[in-house]
Amino acid sequence: MDLHALEEIRRVKYRYLRSIDLKRWDELAGTLTEEATADYGTPVRGEPLRLAGRDAIVEFMRQNLGPDIITVHSCSQPEIDIDGDTAAGTWCFDDTVIVHRHRLMIRGSAYYEDRYRREADGAWRIEHTGYVRLYEATLSLDDVPSFRLTANRWADAVAG
Repeated sequence: MDLHALEEIRRVKYRYLRSIDLKRWDELAGTLTEEATADYGTPVRGEPLRLAGRDAIVEFMRQNLGPDIITVHSCSQPEIDIDGDTAAGTWCFDDTVIVHRHRLMIRGSAYYEDRYRREADGAWRIEHTGYVRLYEATLSLDDVPSFRLTANRWADAVAG
């Protein structure tokens, strides 16, 4: 097992998630191959979401997860198999999404099924990422009268 490659693959997945949560779209782009694909099986949108190409994935995130939407993504339990310059990985995934202006919280869990490729510059990038939800639950924040958002990194961007 190539332990160096294994750690680089773990780091690219963690960077992918962190980039989404911190809305660092250029950094997100750097985690994906140019022809990356994504299949996000989330019923809140009505149908699974399929995106093709790094630019399409990043633009979707930029347009749909702006400063008025707080996300926290967490992955664990990676099972990664490396074959030369390609790899496949499965990750347990949990997320929370808060859409404060709509007074909505979404919680969910899934298993990511990813493919990775080591590119000419030596960096591992995500070639495909996707999941089908184990569960997804929504909660109206109006049902929780005590809910107060006491910190929001993007409060100024949302207010302005």
